[in-house]
Amino acid sequence: MQKTFYILLSILLSILFFSCKINHKKTPDKAPNILFIIADDMGKDALSGYTEGTIKPHTPNLDAIRKAGLSFNNFWTYPTCSPTRASMITGKYGYRTNVRWANQKLSENEILLQKYINKNTNNSYATAVVGKWHLSGYDTTINPETFGIDYYAGIFKGSVKDYYNWPLSEKGKPTISTEYTTKKFTDLAFNWIKKQEKPWFMWLAYNAPHTPFHTPPLKMHSQGNLPAYTKDVDPTPYFMASIEAMDFQIGKLLNVLSKEDRENTIIIFMGDNGTEPIVTQDPYNKNQVKRSIYQGGINMPLFVSGKGVERKGIDNNLITSTDLFATIAEIAGVEIDEINDSKSFKSLLSENKLIRKYQYSEMKNEKNDAWTISNGTYKLLVFTNEKEEMYNLINDPYEKNNILNSTLSTTEKKYKEALEIELARIRK
Repeated sequence: MQKTFYILLSILLSILFFSCKINHKKTPDKAPNILFIIADDMGKDALSGYTEGTIKPHTPNLDAIRKAGLSFNNFWTYPTCSPTRASMITGKYGYRTNVRWANQKLSENEILLQKYINKNTNNSYATAVVGKWHLSGYDTTINPETFGIDYYAGIFKGSVKDYYNWPLSEKGKPTISTEYTTKKFTDLAFNWIKKQEKPWFMWLAYNAPHTPFHTPPLKMHSQGNLPAYTKDVDPTPYFMASIEAMDFQIGKLLNVLSKEDRENTIIIFMGDNGTEPIVTQDPYNKNQVKRSIYQGGINMPLFVSGKGVERKGIDNNLITSTDLFATIAEIAGVEIDEINDSKSFKSLLSENKLIRKYQYSEMKNEKNDAWTISNGTYKLLVFTNEKEEMYNLINDPYEKNNILNSTLSTTEKKYKEALEIELARIRK
């Protein structure tokens, strides 16, 4: 009897021992969902949380995302929509893809971010692009899904003539939508998300607050009963209403996600280029915002929060739009720090370190060919007409005083030479 007791006790203790080992074994983290949201033509002067501009929209949902995570103060894009998007989706500078201005066409031979992720993670992600595409020039016959994206629905071109009556392409089929674009894109995004059974990467590119100025549905904004927009009225309230409507829809999307999905989602929000000059606010000059390589045209909002984001507040690392390629790929599980012209800043979500010593941007259209480089303190702008400008961004963050108009100090000469060397290296 006693022997039987000890045998049973021994078995029980063995079960408890192995149970403890099993219960304390670390379970691999589930791959995070990635919600990447792009606002169109919205600089720092048009968003709360930034000192630029005095008139701000009411954006409680974006404010909550920003406050819950990390804001990047020195994030550079391109001065117009297409090159910014091309740089992010390829990880390459514009001169490498030949997309350096709006409406230029991205080669169908490029390996896009979505395809790259699934090629290197055993096809572990469902991928979608919803909203503004703007990477196929004027060629509406191209279906973005041929690039390796699972699902696409949105507008091909840079803008719509009417937010309530516009050409919608879904799965390669063109139709006309009469739903407010911002709402329609949100609904399309959620309808796709709720069908997914594996981790998802949603590239949600709103066309708001890009022109035309208009009156969004009243329940989506706080600007009051705005009359139909005409060129004789101040466009600012319409611009702010468009941003508020976008914020309203972002909140709606997040609120309908399941608790499990929401907790396992990392959110990245950014503006693609500077504000339209007609609604630009001080301290930016109207010729130094959208369509320019000055700070008002390329130094854009970027903040990240949600799954895996351990830091909060402001990070001053030099980040470029190309860096989103490697960053999102690493978030998705690709073991990579750098590829093409892209450096991952995923590590910054949990630790403070240096990612880049320089950042670069450029532009090229029928009239202008220019590029710019900065080390965070000094910024050099070079134009093909042999004109150059240089600014001390610490003392002169809004580029009012071109220091090349006077004799450079020894220190300034040293930094100009260093910027020129790095610029030559980048563009070799």
